[in-house]
Amino acid sequence: MNEIGWPTIDSKHLIVNSKQMLMLEKEMFFQGMPQEALMEKAGIQISSWLLKRKLILKNGITVIIGPGNNGGDGAVIARELFLKGYSIKIWCPFELKNTLTINHVKYLTSIGVSKLKTPPSPNRRDLWIDAVFGNNQKRKVDHELISLFNKKFENRLGKVVSIDIPTGLCPNYGKPFTREAVKADITLVVGLHKVGLLQDTALPFVGELHHVDIGFTRNQLSKYERKILKISYKDIKKIQLPFLPKNSSKHERGRTLLIAGSAKYPGAAYLALKGAVSSGVGFVSAILPESVAESIWQVSPEIVVKATMKSDENGNAYLYNALKNIDITSYDSLVVGPGIGLNNEDWEKSKDYLLGFEGLLILDADALNRISDSEQGPKFFIERKFKTWITPHKKEFARLFPENKFINSVELAVNTAKEFNISILFKGANSVIANNREVWQLFGTDSDTARAGLGDLLSGFLAGSSAKDLSVCKDITTELFAKYVLLHSFAASKCKKGSNAYEIGRELSKIIRKIKSRQIS
Repeated sequence: MNEIGWPTIDSKHLIVNSKQMLMLEKEMFFQGMPQEALMEKAGIQISSWLLKRKLILKNGITVIIGPGNNGGDGAVIARELFLKGYSIKIWCPFELKNTLTINHVKYLTSIGVSKLKTPPSPNRRDLWIDAVFGNNQKRKVDHELISLFNKKFENRLGKVVSIDIPTGLCPNYGKPFTREAVKADITLVVGLHKVGLLQDTALPFVGELHHVDIGFTRNQLSKYERKILKISYKDIKKIQLPFLPKNSSKHERGRTLLIAGSAKYPGAAYLALKGAVSSGVGFVSAILPESVAESIWQVSPEIVVKATMKSDENGNAYLYNALKNIDITSYDSLVVGPGIGLNNEDWEKSKDYLLGFEGLLILDADALNRISDSEQGPKFFIERKFKTWITPHKKEFARLFPENKFINSVELAVNTAKEFNISILFKGANSVIANNREVWQLFGTDSDTARAGLGDLLSGFLAGSSAKDLSVCKDITTELFAKYVLLHSFAASKCKKGSNAYEIGRELSKIIRKIKSRQIS
């Protein structure tokens, strides 16, 4: 099994489900860590984080304490903030069950912390801390409690901070157990990120995510066979890419072929080609609609047009006549799909050329839609015996794999990758890149990068980058796939003043050069 080399496997990057988190905690207790010590550590770490943000504390704090360990964490937080001179109130909406939590609450009242007998008012300007259920929640929560929290959130009179998981949100699926969950301004994630927190469905509830370290060792974290790693723009500093010899010629720096565009969507071809050129690949060829082929030399004279595609009466491209007349075996990578449109009859004729291509096949957009509409459907991937990457967004994914049940985007991507022996970029606000055993989930990326056309640019960049790296690697890994996706997102985020392919492509080229220069030095 390949080991993940990037990013580092640590508590900032590793993502777990609720069961894995509980197992890690139990292992710490088995190794001698007292449960009360862990509760103290979590509470004190969170208190320290809050004390660095005095503005949100200035109007006082109300801690809503649940019956279990999460409530105990909240009680420690209340104690620490009270001892620092802040006005603290606590409210326990449920009967306390955890002995440690009960003892902490008793101590709070003994030192003068006010324990409310009725629910706090959401119309005050104090900070509310949601320490109700955390990672252990498995069922729906009292609707009135959630409504009270969300009235506070909507009033915008003081913030709502959730400890570990907003109450009512499933830590694994990232969905509310019922219609609603607590909407937090900030969620302080204790120990490790729970997979549900990073799902697109969780975005309306979690607010800003901040990690609170409680001291897991790398040895403890490395035991899980299948690892899910969170990646963000901060991880770009540690990206390493395959190193090409300085004396390599253009033919030794990778060869890629792009099949993109149609009379209906000519712009998709320009965008994909710009992405390929920005990768620094040595040789870019293309099969293009006739209208694009006639003018591409004015925009990108380095592109070699291998064939042109006619379009049907609806403006969709014909691939077959172009593919049958060229040799695609000499290419390291081949991307098919951006803007080609739908034509089932043409796909049935063309698919055998793609099934037999021994290089890396990247399928995007309308190529995936053509597969969805074909008689063969996703069995195409099983029949294909060579490496394949696909890049669907959620609607494309649902059309392509309608029988796959939704768990969360991570599990969906991994299960599908395993079933069909492919690598997947499952696009979303927090995109997932996965094969059958490894997962990378983007986090904290710029929402402005979700713009029309940037997926076409990404397809070209994937094709060029993979071809270039295949020229020096025997194999192309899903880890490299994840790196390319993150680099593309970062480049787009740096171009807020211009969303055109030229600006983003130029930024990508600049970033790639910086990475190469850093590796040389």
